[in-house]
Amino acid sequence: MLASPREVMRDCVRHRRMLGGAMRQIGILGAAGLYALDHHLDRLADDHDNAKLVASSLRSNPRVSLVADPVETNIVIFSLEAEAPDAAAVIAAARARGVLVVAFGPRTVRAVTHLDVTREQCERAAGVLVDAIGS
Repeated sequence: MLASPREVMRDCVRHRRMLGGAMRQIGILGAAGLYALDHHLDRLADDHDNAKLVASSLRSNPRVSLVADPVETNIVIFSLEAEAPDAAAVIAAARARGVLVVAFGPRTVRAVTHLDVTREQCERAAGVLVDAIGS
């Protein structure tokens, strides 16, 4: 149990949701995770390397700050500085060029690499995101 002032609780609820704590039917997702560990563990490092490639391209942009740096998994979460477009604009521009990312807030974006995304696609996606953000 967690008891705290309202403002702190809002942050706690937001962080719980960001980490997947509000998910229902988590067993189904867990089963997918177990399958991946049993059948695709050898290529997990590729997903992590692809995420690092995307993060590296974003890191060099002064309009971006990585939420978790260094990136150690297949997830890249980045915040957009005040002079950058907001998350909705970046997501729309990326989507128009075939790159799918999601908002994690009005100025925060999440990108995920996975089994179905190649190194070349990650290189292209990184370029699309950099273009969408501007410099």
